[in-house]
Amino acid sequence: MRTRKWIKTVKGLCCLCLFIPILTGCWDQLEIEERAVVLGVSIDMVDPEEGEKEEDEISHLQGTIQAPRNNMVRVAVQIALPGRIPLGPGESGGSSGSAEQTVWFIDVVGHSIDDAFMNLQQQVSSRLFLGHLRVIVVSEAMAKRGLENVNDYFRRNPEVRRMAWLMISQGNALKFMKAAPKLERVPTLYLMSTLDEGMRMGKFPKDYIGIFWSNLSKKGQEGFLPYVEMKKEQNIEIKGLAYFVGDRMVGVTKPLEIAGYLAIKGVNPAGYRVFIKLDDSSETVMTNATHRKSEIDVRIKDNVPFFTIKISVELNIEGKISEKVKINDPATLRAIEKKQEEISVKFYSDIIKKTQAKGSDIFGFGEYVRAKKPHFWNTHVKTDEGWRNLYKECNFEIKALMKVRRIGMKAQ
Repeated sequence: MRTRKWIKTVKGLCCLCLFIPILTGCWDQLEIEERAVVLGVSIDMVDPEEGEKEEDEISHLQGTIQAPRNNMVRVAVQIALPGRIPLGPGESGGSSGSAEQTVWFIDVVGHSIDDAFMNLQQQVSSRLFLGHLRVIVVSEAMAKRGLENVNDYFRRNPEVRRMAWLMISQGNALKFMKAAPKLERVPTLYLMSTLDEGMRMGKFPKDYIGIFWSNLSKKGQEGFLPYVEMKKEQNIEIKGLAYFVGDRMVGVTKPLEIAGYLAIKGVNPAGYRVFIKLDDSSETVMTNATHRKSEIDVRIKDNVPFFTIKISVELNIEGKISEKVKINDPATLRAIEKKQEEISVKFYSDIIKKTQAKGSDIFGFGEYVRAKKPHFWNTHVKTDEGWRNLYKECNFEIKALMKVRRIGMKAQ
């Protein structure tokens, strides 16, 4: 009798233990109405004297708790207004509302990113929530000084998604938070879609903030970020790749040089168009790359890595400038392929040389050395700083193969 009673007691305790984890599932719940949902963040440098006049004594106190004597930052945020964000396709048009009706814009200054967000929280009644953060825009001046503080703050915050976009702005980043593009009622979503669609159309590589942080942690590769500019009608242009050495920006590519990076890496789909001028200056056609393939091999010559890069690209003839060009002639098509092969070899080589001059291996050639020549790496390179110095001395042989696949419906 006692045994049965003991068994029932044990079963009851087991059932109770099974229910305890379920009961604790909402211990830290916070209703969405009680959160200040941050959609976008911009970060700029600010003069310390100007910033100290604007900043209140929230994290420091004159004479007691001194603030650090360093460059200050201005952090601006877009906070979603509850009930104002369009939820369906019928509400997504830009003409039916402005950005000011869907988001709330606030900017503050601070001695660090963490300090600025604390100052911001002092002005907002609801708790700041970064779980829906989609875009972080950093000014070029800030990036050249270094993103150590920016990376440290957002990387340690568990709410920040690794698929958010971090981008570098030409000039101040503040204007991107104030922008009101006509194609989207939420400015941050327009910034995000510009890069997402560029990636799908083959105009930009996949480079979310998580990928950027991953590249920074590699010994044989440097990070890069999209470099953007705001145009006249508040639309956004991808101006190139901002490439880094560690967390410091050291240079920017031209917009077309993004295509060179994508070709060297063999990223698909392809989506850039270029003019190809034949022997006669008036005979010009425009070609469109549709598919890329890249093979990279490395060997050691005189204690220096020697890379062989074979790049194959499929092309379409998009248009011709002169009626003299007979694109239905096989000889003409072969001449177009040969001409594009010649200029492509120089084009790809110039991009690599540009990054070599700064010691910024955004292509990840160092990772090929680490993987395929581990003894050489462990003996002669060892560290990321060692690879930055050696990358400047590396030699490259580029072989380009262009193939015209389509010439369009009209072939006269």
